[in-house]
Parts: sequence; structure tokens; C-alpha cells
Amino acid sequence: MDGFVHPYGDGHHMFEGWPGFPFLGWGMLLLWLLVFLILVILPMVGFIYLILYLVLREPAGVQPVLGGDTAMDVLRQRYARGDIDEEEFRKRERELERRG
Repeated sequence: MDGFVHPYGDGHHMFEGWPGFPFLGWGMLLLWLLVFLILVILPMVGFIYLILYLVLREPAGVQPVLGGDTAMDVLRQRYARGDIDEEEFRKRERELERRG
């Protein structure tokens, strides 16, 4: 002994239950890290994913066109079936070309 009375006793590290500081043990350190992870980090990650979802999602009511018919294709099909005559076809064709 060097004449100094060590407050944490017989060679144990001071973080292993030093009297007066019960929350400095390694087990408590891991517990506080777990609490920090659950209460701070996970909600932050969830918030970031929520923002990304709201920004990058498809707008409501808009259906993506997956190789579907365009308005011109539908017009051609109606003309081919005889639903409309050539005059009506040409009139609607010009109108679609003006819009597009």
C-alpha cells in the first residue's frame, strides 16, 4: 500500500459500483446507451424515413401508365372498329395533336 486509501477499494476499477456513483457501472452505461438508442436515434431515423416517403411517393389518384393505350391509340381503335367516321377521326386527331 502506498499510504493512500483508495476510495474504490482493492484494485477494482472505479466504475464498478463506486459508492456514491451507482450509475457509473458498465451495465448502467449499456442501459443508458440502449435507452438513448430507443428514445432518440430510432425516432430520428423514423422521422427521416417519413419525410422521404412523403416527398418521394406517387401523388394520390395518379396511376402510372404501364404500356397502356394513349389517347391516339384509342382514337385509332375506335376508327378501326367503325365507331367513328373518317371526318370525326381527323377532327379529333388534330385536337389531340394541338394538346400534345
